[in-house]
Amino acid sequence: MSLSLDSTQLDRYSRHIIMDEIGPEGQKRLLEGRVLVLGAGGLGAPVIQYLAAAGVGQITIVDDDDVERSNLQRQIVHTDGDVGDPKVDSAKRYVEALNPDVEVETHRTRLDTDNAHDLLTGHDVIVDCSDNFRTRYIVNDVARIESIPVAHGAIYKFEGQATTLVPDGPCYRCLFPEAPEPGSVPDCATTGVLGVLPGTLGCIQATEAAKLLLESGEPLIGRMLFYNAMDMTFETVEYTRNPDCPTCGDEAIDTIEGIDYSGGCAIEAD
Repeated sequence: MSLSLDSTQLDRYSRHIIMDEIGPEGQKRLLEGRVLVLGAGGLGAPVIQYLAAAGVGQITIVDDDDVERSNLQRQIVHTDGDVGDPKVDSAKRYVEALNPDVEVETHRTRLDTDNAHDLLTGHDVIVDCSDNFRTRYIVNDVARIESIPVAHGAIYKFEGQATTLVPDGPCYRCLFPEAPEPGSVPDCATTGVLGVLPGTLGCIQATEAAKLLLESGEPLIGRMLFYNAMDMTFETVEYTRNPDCPTCGDEAIDTIEGIDYSGGCAIEAD
């Protein structure tokens, strides 16, 4: 790698550099990394915060919402003064104030079938902080077609889950072949969510993204981590690749064109 660290960077990242598992070469990997964070809300906020602090050189933020005061109980990159502003703009200001090494690219839009390929390609890691199944399945399918790993996370009231999807491992459809019936899983606006919960899960997602960039450690590949904040328990459940999976199986799709992501998001056999 040609990238060299200046004196300010040596100081900023000194606690990384002194670690045998990271060192200056690992920090260079982070500074050259390109990560897309899908969502600048409860999960996306701590992901953005910690990846920026770690020195991930390029962070792309995709979100179509504006900051609301009810977000501030958990979405920690936004402040009261940001209410009414696009979340991508607020998050970008936060990152720029935190670490000038980080280049931030923003897209104030909702990821969907018509823009997913353009938005996701060119990144080393995708961190999926979305809050709906349609988006999760689109991300899973496009990321697998484009061979991009995904750090997935989801939250509900006091509980959360995380897993990591890589090109040669099982995908999200292996775990959940179909989404629940529309409306059967209420969102946090309906049920509420413990404000600190997405901080825990978002930090796990950021950790997984950093490990992928560093090519170090054992990511949550083929393992779903379940967290219960009320009991303060973690449980890991293993899952395997489904040879009949339409996204990563023996006859995998090579395009999302024509796929209906409404309802259960299933891919019908030809």
